[in-house]
Amino acid sequence: MSGLNLDPNLAKADDFYESLLAAHEGLTKAESDAFNARLILVLANHVGDEGVLSQALEAARLSRDETSS
Repeated sequence: MSGLNLDPNLAKADDFYESLLAAHEGLTKAESDAFNARLILVLANHVGDEGVLSQALEAARLSRDETSS
């Protein structure tokens, strides 16, 4: 892999978002958090590139820092 792609890359992003929300329906906060953790690990395994994953962690951290200012 060449690097982290932060450009829109889902053909049907709204459909995926709806599926993600549906996957959380009926879950408690703890179950939802555990689901998110499992999903992150599944996707990280799929990416499989530690450099790209490090870039993703940094991008997510920067996004958080920007919104909490």
